Amino acid sequence: MSKAAKKQGAPSATITVNKKARHDFFIEESMEAGLALHGWEVKALRAGRAQLQDAYVVLKGHEAWLLGGHIPPLPSASTHIRPDPHRTRKLLLHRREIDRLSGSVDRKGYTVVPLKLYWKRGNVKLEIGLAKGKKQHDKRAVEKERDWQRDKARILKTH
Repeated sequence: MSKAAKKQGAPSATITVNKKARHDFFIEESMEAGLALHGWEVKALRAGRAQLQDAYVVLKGHEAWLLGGHIPPLPSASTHIRPDPHRTRKLLLHRREIDRLSGSVDRKGYTVVPLKLYWKRGNVKLEIGLAKGKKQHDKRAVEKERDWQRDKARILKTH
């Protein structure tokens, strides 16, 4: 079997992407964080069931937490537990990274948003971004630029 055939059948490493974050924020810097999960959550993520739409990251003390992330349990989840799809999940980051993020959030007015949830070597990773909010006119300018790039590509293609 060729490598191309193997790659076609292989599932994507990306579980979910938070498209709303890139629309609402300027992402200054991104980093990778691990997630502390329960067993039923990992099974649900393997099935591709997760949402980061309204999720955000909170820095409390010297810890980072993911709030608002939705991981619905599988219908075949164990009967002896009561899964909470919206539970607060701890992010696994180094102390230096947490200190740098909290300094930027406190002093410079940034916020930390989850961008993407994916698999890396069998572990679930969360890409988080240090972000600054967009104003309405910024969103319009980005959309206008995107439309122009699309039109320009169309014009060049026809000539």
